[in-house]
Amino acid sequence: MINSAYFVNQLFQVNERNFTDFALKLFRFQAANNPIYNKYLHYLQVNPASVLRIEDIPFLPISFFKHHRILTPPDISSVNFFESSGTTGQQRSRHYIADMNLYYQVSQTTFEKMYGNLSEFHVFALLPTYLERKHASLVAMVAHFIKGSQSSLSGFYLNNYQELIDQLAKAKKTRTVLLIGVSFALMELAEQYQPDLQGVVVMETGGMKGRRQELTRDELHQILSEKLHVDHIHSEYGMTELISQAYAPQKGQFQMPPWMKIYIRDINDPFHIDNQLRSGGINVVDLANIYSCAFIETQDLGRYNSMKATFEVLGRYDNTDIRGCNLLVL
Repeated sequence: MINSAYFVNQLFQVNERNFTDFALKLFRFQAANNPIYNKYLHYLQVNPASVLRIEDIPFLPISFFKHHRILTPPDISSVNFFESSGTTGQQRSRHYIADMNLYYQVSQTTFEKMYGNLSEFHVFALLPTYLERKHASLVAMVAHFIKGSQSSLSGFYLNNYQELIDQLAKAKKTRTVLLIGVSFALMELAEQYQPDLQGVVVMETGGMKGRRQELTRDELHQILSEKLHVDHIHSEYGMTELISQAYAPQKGQFQMPPWMKIYIRDINDPFHIDNQLRSGGINVVDLANIYSCAFIETQDLGRYNSMKATFEVLGRYDNTDIRGCNLLVL
């Protein structure tokens, strides 16, 4: 009998050869056992048994996480949750996490596949806005990384930049150093102090909106590289509604773990998916989203590089540009 445990046990065996088979099985399981997704498919008149390609799977608009409890199966009682950021009065997305150990395992495995064992790093986190609120997935992930580094130097920082600089200089002498930070905080560090972080893995997680003038990723990386004296800036792509993350070692080219794929949708027809499109909306298949929905239609714009199996994030939809069937009254 196929149940949630079946998919958890098989997740880390997913590869290019069996990805589609695993995804279609998980799609049918979630279609049958997630009442919100089931109703969405019903409104679209989609019979799960007739779906034979990933491109034909209806992706659940990410906005559903703001209005509904997306949980598979729905009767799980003991769950944690992650909550998105937002301004006062704004409805926030909430992603219910039935298995925190799975979240930690996915996050650590993804990072270590691309960068090496956490025990070889000192991990410094510059995430002021995230630390100031509860239920931030990024804080949970980085706290796990800090613990996994087993380093007394690893830790979180708010706006104590000089202390951070001093500790980074000390840490560089013994291990590889990861400085992961929200974009506006890294910009403040760079512009106010211009520290020499040569040899440090500086990783931005986004998070400039509403804090200062918007910059393209290329502009942000150029400023940070020059003022922090590093060759290039790394990026992390993750969100409240996903379990998995993608990483771009340089130039904003995001690489994914084997159980995650990106599909590009037409901005005028959200049900037309074609990775040959020059650019479009980003749909994510995150097979680690076993307990919620693995097929998410994001509000990010991007493009896919089929030769390298990487993707770029170009920006976000303006609310007036979002087309298609949202069905928020479900």
